[in-house]
Amino acid sequence: MRGIVGALAMVLLSGATGVQAQKCEELALTPPMGWNSWNHFECTVSESIVRETADAMVAAGMRDAGYRYLVIDDCWQGERDADGFIQPDPERFPSGMKALAEYVHSKGLKLGLYSDAGWTTCGHRPGSRGHEFQDALTYARWGVDYLKYDWCDTDGLNAEGAYQTMAAALTAAGRPVVFGICEWGDNRPWEWGKAIGHLWRTTGDIAPCWDCEVDHGDWSSWGVLRILDMQEGLRVHAGPGHWNDPDMMEVGNGMSEAEDRAHFSMWAMLAAPLIAGNDLTTMSEPTRSILTNREVIAVDQDPLGIQGFKYATDGALELWFKPLEGGDWAMCVLNRSASSQRLELVWQDEDVADELADRQALFKARLYRIHDLWTGNDLGTTRRPMKAEIAGHDVLMVRLVRVLDAND
Repeated sequence: MRGIVGALAMVLLSGATGVQAQKCEELALTPPMGWNSWNHFECTVSESIVRETADAMVAAGMRDAGYRYLVIDDCWQGERDADGFIQPDPERFPSGMKALAEYVHSKGLKLGLYSDAGWTTCGHRPGSRGHEFQDALTYARWGVDYLKYDWCDTDGLNAEGAYQTMAAALTAAGRPVVFGICEWGDNRPWEWGKAIGHLWRTTGDIAPCWDCEVDHGDWSSWGVLRILDMQEGLRVHAGPGHWNDPDMMEVGNGMSEAEDRAHFSMWAMLAAPLIAGNDLTTMSEPTRSILTNREVIAVDQDPLGIQGFKYATDGALELWFKPLEGGDWAMCVLNRSASSQRLELVWQDEDVADELADRQALFKARLYRIHDLWTGNDLGTTRRPMKAEIAGHDVLMVRLVRVLDAND
């Protein structure tokens, strides 16, 4: 049985009548990790690129470091067939999506796709408007595990309603799928997205620059610092299964090594999805080392799922803290300026507390071992002041490991 009538009949026969926009609650209990094709390849993505990237994710140690989702962004689509079912571009995806999903799965990875709530995607390919249930069924048949759902060409649509429709379609299709809401924060998705999706974009697109705005006419993309600043006030909405998404990473796409390191560190402090966006097949060893730093990844993936917060500003320096499981804390000192900056921190003078999570560091009463997450060195304990010099556009990122005493 084919066509939309047949597709909807399958939904009804499966017992999904009156299906609600309810996401799969077992997914994304920590921020999703993976790779997306857009930042580097844009509309040139192809089957061969995806296969080579899957191979590279394994060979570079990214899969073993926690990266799981390989997401094909815009421009994979061909035309819809006579019955309205979406088909992949036959020239660039000649084997079809089902075969490609099987290859990705054989590598221990999961496949993601992109679509759009409007008539057409941002790359002017067929969108899902009017075909939501059809497309969700198609993705399930192909073995898709993740859907990034964009917001181009959506005149007249209500954002919450449009995303509810696709969430309901994914539920009806019966395959667990991580659902990424990508409407750029225009309709405050952090206020309504928790029951619908697993992550939601908080801003427009990121750009591979430290502190810039790239003007595209009727929209802009933003550098790392601009995106970071736009996260102010949003942490209350994040947690296991529902994450603020400051967009995919630009690590390895042309910034300096220090800027890449700072970018990766701050995304980990934000408990953001860690979605790489570079060419994994040609990345340098420094880039690979940044993306696979397991101790920084552990901060992002901490089971508590608490987004970090900016504690203090001292000139060009920002001090960020993030509570971690077991009573540890992550601290990241960000140098926004191009020149090096000196830091002197007397721990007992700092009253670090997270009212949202009801957690206090209590440096006067508790002792912590200071472990540098980028050098791997221990820097003493919080019994003595910490002095450091932080290079321009770089970070000092440490884990404060609580030292238990006989009273604990």
